[in-house]
Amino acid sequence: MLSERSSGILLHPTSLPSHAGIGDFGPAAYAFADFLFQARQGFWQILPLSPPGLGTSPYSAISAFGGNPLLISLERLVERGWLAEADLRQLPVFPSHVDFDQVKAAKMPLLRKAAQRFVESGGGDHEGFAKYKRENIGWLEDFVLFNVMRTAHGGATWADWPKELARREAQGLHHFGLEYQRELEIERAIQFAFFEQWRALRSYCAARGIRIIGDVAIFVNYDSADVWRHPELFHLDQDLQPTVVSGVPPDAFSATGQRWGNPLYRWDICKARGYDWWIQRMAWAARNFDLVRIDHFRGFESFWEIPAAEPNAIHGRWVKGPADDFFNALRAALGDLPIIAEDLGMITAEVHALRERIGVPGMKVLQFGFGDAGAHIYLPHKFEPNCVVYTGTHDNDTTVGWWESASPEEKRHVLAYVGDAHDGMHWALIRMGSASVARLAMVPLQDVLGLGSESRMNVPSLKDGNWGWRMHPESITAGLAEKLAALAEVSDRLPFLAANERE
Repeated sequence: MLSERSSGILLHPTSLPSHAGIGDFGPAAYAFADFLFQARQGFWQILPLSPPGLGTSPYSAISAFGGNPLLISLERLVERGWLAEADLRQLPVFPSHVDFDQVKAAKMPLLRKAAQRFVESGGGDHEGFAKYKRENIGWLEDFVLFNVMRTAHGGATWADWPKELARREAQGLHHFGLEYQRELEIERAIQFAFFEQWRALRSYCAARGIRIIGDVAIFVNYDSADVWRHPELFHLDQDLQPTVVSGVPPDAFSATGQRWGNPLYRWDICKARGYDWWIQRMAWAARNFDLVRIDHFRGFESFWEIPAAEPNAIHGRWVKGPADDFFNALRAALGDLPIIAEDLGMITAEVHALRERIGVPGMKVLQFGFGDAGAHIYLPHKFEPNCVVYTGTHDNDTTVGWWESASPEEKRHVLAYVGDAHDGMHWALIRMGSASVARLAMVPLQDVLGLGSESRMNVPSLKDGNWGWRMHPESITAGLAEKLAALAEVSDRLPFLAANERE
């Protein structure tokens, strides 16, 4: 699916600098796009743009379609006349990491003020707003209803709402819509602002030959607009509670496995409906991204089913997923699948065979390659071209942190493989990935900057303190761009526009 060699950088927008305590689609995002252009990078990879529910993880969202309002740039709202310059002066001083509670407390009132001003004004792009609502009615109405109902009921899970709302009885929904019509329109306007800003940023990137890699999590939260709207697609009991949930079995890293807790799909019902919800979801992703990484790809071949009453993942079982039938349906509806399969972890021959049959690239993480001989599948001499190589991902330690904590045996293997890492082990792995046959080579920005463990994005076993890393405003320099550009040129990884330029 990847037709030419290219390279790129992994950086979630929340990690950008800004004056509002969290990275967003404002000036720093455009400056980062300029850096990618100067560095001859063809891809910018991000994490899910979804609005988080409880917690701060972009993989734990209240909607598979909605956008995280905290990513909306306040500066852009001032430019559009939704806010005044004076509104921004009330923002507090924020820490260098994202304090999500502080950001929400300071930013959400301003976003609602801006949206209300837009809704109540006679000016602005109301024609564009009306068009946006028409084009997104398939998910937008359910999302704004869910979000406003959630707020109206103090953040309670949807199954605990009054029966007529939890079970989506027509009369209950109608009465709620009448009572909260102002709040619902404000929520629509916030989503309009989000996707207008995202579309503008993506267009700016495209004009510079930079394509966006988005991220779609296979599972959705129980407490989400998706499960509330489509309970029939999930294993729920008569009280609308999950009967089985997602996770992974015990392994060398966890004696009790991982109980993620997402409700599992009724794949029989999904199939009977022609996978309509999934087709809608992937069509949405195709409109917003150029490539899509599918998290936990192995779950489409087989998934670990845990009885909901179990406190951990020990007493689960493997259940076959929809496999080829699912991907054939997607392809029939949407054409070629511009996806990257996250095929890391406990991956079987059947999972590899499924990925190869549908012709999509998998992932190779260089940090994983220096253990026993079985780990060598993550080293370049084992690669096939149709793959994406990473020094590490958002779930790994930074390469500097990984190197500092590596065992003596791992270090011996690394040095035997890469030789003298005169400018740091992070650059040795960046060069290794770029020089490989993998058609796409990706690097987290933390590795480009040579940062340590204090800058990692996520520690999967850690419940609090993740997702908050932010880059320093002056950390990306012309010198770094030149170094990356030279590597892209010599390894034949120039982006499309740059390659045409050279010819």
